[in-house]
Amino acid sequence: MNSPKLVVRRMAESELNLALEWAAAEGWNPGPHDGECFYAADPEGFFLGEFAGGEPIGCVSAVAYDKHYGFLGFYIVKPQYRGRVLACSSGMPRWPIGGRNVGLDGVVAQQGNYRKSGFKLACRNIRHQGEGGGAEPSGLLDLSSVTFDEIARYDGTVFPAARPGFLRRWIRQPQGAAFGVQGKQGLEGYGVLRACRRGFKIGPLFADDPHIAGTLFQGLASRVPGQPIFLDTPRPSRRHRTGETAWHGAGVRDCTHVYKGIPAERIDRCFGVTTFELG
Repeated sequence: MNSPKLVVRRMAESELNLALEWAAAEGWNPGPHDGECFYAADPEGFFLGEFAGGEPIGCVSAVAYDKHYGFLGFYIVKPQYRGRVLACSSGMPRWPIGGRNVGLDGVVAQQGNYRKSGFKLACRNIRHQGEGGGAEPSGLLDLSSVTFDEIARYDGTVFPAARPGFLRRWIRQPQGAAFGVQGKQGLEGYGVLRACRRGFKIGPLFADDPHIAGTLFQGLASRVPGQPIFLDTPRPSRRHRTGETAWHGAGVRDCTHVYKGIPAERIDRCFGVTTFELG
């Protein structure tokens, strides 16, 4: 019997809710406002795979931030269809990130497959889990008091592409918080806390040095006493182990951060990645 044909098409914004439900089932613990923030990064970058009869079976994102950088994420296939070879119908939408430096965060077990596809390891990311609480330290600014141009400027010293549409929404999520640390020349770091299905995640956590990162972390954690909090940290060196300066949370998940091209981020200023789905 012939296998049903797979149709791949772009998602509408409302369909991201389905992808987020799948992500929650996989234990990714998304946030209630992730969909609108993600879609703002690149409305052309989210794809749904479904059988010709309309049954959705998988999704993937291929977000093009600019002409030079893109990010793969949200690669999920419903469990009963994993490992099967399915014929794809004609008319597949144009892949939006061809020719760009491409990053992705993936599971350690798939590292060999990433290498076969031309990706190179940049660093390992580990998810830490702890509990919010403690006193808010001095020296923090509510990020709403900082101009967006300054926030975007500092974000661009770490993240490899401008992402204004995404960033405007990400830093202003309901049920969240966002702080910055100001120096003589402008921001020296900023961090965002967002609500998730379970507890809260901190990301990004970008800072000039570990002390500033620790101050930001403590301020964000103080806003959610007694709640589970999660932080995804790169591990190229001891300098990035933010737990040494702020928090001793247990590691609960490990993944690889890879590029099909030259690593473009300022890892030395990244103490917490924004999100595994979009970089």
